Amino acid sequence: MIADQFADAKSAIDLRNLLKEVAAREGATPSNIELAQGSSFVYNYIEQVPYVLTVAWTSARNVGIETEVSHILQMVESYWIEADDVIPDSLGIFGLLDDAYCSLSSLQAVSDLYRQQTGKFLFPDDLTSANKVMRKIIGDPYTPQLDDIVSRAITDARVAEAVKQLTTPEKQTLIDSQATIWNHGPVSELPVSQLKGLGLTVD
Repeated sequence: MIADQFADAKSAIDLRNLLKEVAAREGATPSNIELAQGSSFVYNYIEQVPYVLTVAWTSARNVGIETEVSHILQMVESYWIEADDVIPDSLGIFGLLDDAYCSLSSLQAVSDLYRQQTGKFLFPDDLTSANKVMRKIIGDPYTPQLDDIVSRAITDARVAEAVKQLTTPEKQTLIDSQATIWNHGPVSELPVSQLKGLGLTVD
């Protein structure tokens, strides 16, 4: 789905027009370079979803929360498959924004819960800023619906309960033995700092 949209020349035009509208909403008048940087951010954000999903599964298995993360990944998969979701897939590149946001924000929520209990990172921390920017790009009335889907998925998967169990002495020994799960470092940084010209600074 991602490859098909990226190969469609209309997607680039549609995305550029969307970013112009977003910038105007934020009181900004971006240059052509700033619009190009915004487009690059969105493409990079969407493009990294398959990779992050794969690493999420590996990381979850390493620390013993594969059952809970599997539930999250099933939600993500079903959301991508559903054509008539919050932003219908028939709307081209626009129809992938909600799928990507739902995927990466749900995984960040798991990572945040994990760090609160263990003090360690499960997924790359740079997703937080990127998700906030994407949230602004998508805007109302869609983001409240997407956040609700993510919240319900985290609750239904009982992620918080599972992560709390990782603080038992037995589980803590396993966590300590893993050291830093992301031995290769975080996913390549998304250029959030370049989006000021679009009015998309992170709060």
